[in-house]
Amino acid sequence: MDQKQIEIPPLPPDGAPMVEIRHLSSVFKLPERKVVIHKDLNLTVHRGEVLSIVGGSGSGKTVLLRQILGLETPAEGEVRIMGQPLQALSRRGASSRVGMLFQHGALFSAFSVLENIAFPLRELKTLPPRLVNEAAMVKLQMVGLKTTDADKMPSELSGGMIKRASLARALIMDPPLLLLDEPTAGLDPESSDGFVNLLRSLHRELALTVIMVTHDLDTLFELSSRIAVIADQKVIVAGKPRDVIGFRHPFVEEFFLGERGQRAMELLREYPFAI
Repeated sequence: MDQKQIEIPPLPPDGAPMVEIRHLSSVFKLPERKVVIHKDLNLTVHRGEVLSIVGGSGSGKTVLLRQILGLETPAEGEVRIMGQPLQALSRRGASSRVGMLFQHGALFSAFSVLENIAFPLRELKTLPPRLVNEAAMVKLQMVGLKTTDADKMPSELSGGMIKRASLARALIMDPPLLLLDEPTAGLDPESSDGFVNLLRSLHRELALTVIMVTHDLDTLFELSSRIAVIADQKVIVAGKPRDVIGFRHPFVEEFFLGERGQRAMELLREYPFAI
């Protein structure tokens, strides 16, 4: 596609909706029955915020991310990004406005780190290879990897390096919207802290809007502007962390106020921006 023919919709004003999900339903068809994952789910994500999505196993958190990315189509309802229906956004060639960090990185095992990072930009076929490689090298260093890591294969990387390389690939098109699926899963505490600090820095420096799925309470409280809770097939509450914690619902009480939530609650006092 000719780059001049790609119509990129303008960003909404600060604080305006970046993503709007209206009356969304998700249904999986099995051989003997249908499984309803979401029913009449509504959610708004504002430009510039970090919205974290939490929910029990099977509540459809990752499914929702994939629908925002356009990898899956809901049975009913609408997803709008920057004021545009997702289907129209994709047809206009502007789906690059959304970057995705998958839980396990999803790097191509046969490609080097630099080739993985450059892949989305190279697929556009609008820039010469030299410029593509230069852009990929910039993103590689932006996420804290070394230039000597560029020629390494994914099998040579640690878990933290895989996350960073995958993040660089998600950012190669300079998307204003970044989706994160369990960004610190599988990382040791030191690597997790380093990755959280990187995400916080990139969110501020690149003026990103971030939607994050995580079950890690430390990550949740350190990064979230707001939290949305999925239960009973819909978003039951969305708001600042302290407001969500006070919401009366069995899942909320177990997730935030159970034994594993007590230590993370201390973080809420250390990060006043989340209150």
